[in-house]
Amino acid sequence: MRLPLWTKLLWTLWVIMWAPLYWKYYGAQNFLYFCDLGNFLILAGLWLESSLIFSWQATGLLLFQTLYVVDLIGAWLFHAHWIGGTEFMFDASVPFYLRMFSLFHIVVPPLLLWGVWRLGYDKRGWKYQTVLCWIVVPVNHYWKPQYNVNWARGLGHEQHVLPGFAYLMVYLVVVPAVVYWPTHLILQRWVKNRNAR
Repeated sequence: MRLPLWTKLLWTLWVIMWAPLYWKYYGAQNFLYFCDLGNFLILAGLWLESSLIFSWQATGLLLFQTLYVVDLIGAWLFHAHWIGGTEFMFDASVPFYLRMFSLFHIVVPPLLLWGVWRLGYDKRGWKYQTVLCWIVVPVNHYWKPQYNVNWARGLGHEQHVLPGFAYLMVYLVVVPAVVYWPTHLILQRWVKNRNAR
């Protein structure tokens, strides 16, 4: 066993509590956010001790989850949302317990790096994340578009510079090229350097 049992049990308990709560408050479309899908995939990765799943999720989530944490800390310390996306964490109309459950975003980046460190890096991960993006984002674009899940209709809010379909096509090319692929290269080098020591 390469991953400790307590980590697997703790994450399982977390998902069991978190998923029904989010479903009730936010609805089914919320589970198409990559960060929320990631919770389920990380659960599978823990129990299967899968370097592929951890690598897959790391290429897709590390950058965005880290930016989320930076925005959250900036808002907490300086009362300024430098990036955006964490405004709801300071919205008193959102129940406090629900906002506390959203702190999982802080845990995910170190958990993914730890998993890749322990299990190794699988270079197929970014390809799996790209395929997931090509499946999920078009669904996000057309299903309940008012929610703009994963920014499938615009950065932060719906954009009107490009026709909707053109924006979607740009998204499906640009995000894998400028997020998933560079993250893949960084993780691959990081693990390679670690193994060379």
